[in-house]
Amino acid sequence: MKVKKRTLLLIAGIVWLIAGFNVARLGILSFGLVEKIWYLYALSILIFIIFGTMFYKMSEKHTKRIIAYEEKRPFWNFFDLKSYLIMAFMMTMGIGLRASGKIPDFFIAFFYTGLGLALSLAGIIFIRNYISYRK
Repeated sequence: MKVKKRTLLLIAGIVWLIAGFNVARLGILSFGLVEKIWYLYALSILIFIIFGTMFYKMSEKHTKRIIAYEEKRPFWNFFDLKSYLIMAFMMTMGIGLRASGKIPDFFIAFFYTGLGLALSLAGIIFIRNYISYRK
């Protein structure tokens, strides 16, 4: 169950890409349910920029932490405890708000599309770091 630190970068990339794809898919599907208004696309870009910046910094921080490991680590060590708690909170809130029906489709359309693409960007960064990693 222990893997090389380089492999942790790949695992992180795959996890973030899968999460990003699924979140963006929900947003894109919601765009099919709402009137196509130009500013919803602009809001998606804004959300992407905000979260993309945050996830870029996070992926660089986690890459540095992973590279600093001296030996093989359990495969779940691509995140630290704080990151797992944040992820659990975000997933719980997202699923809960969507399931409540209190969030309109237009919000899910722009917010989830931008957020999902930003999550995917983090996955791409981790995979780039995996590919370019040298001992």
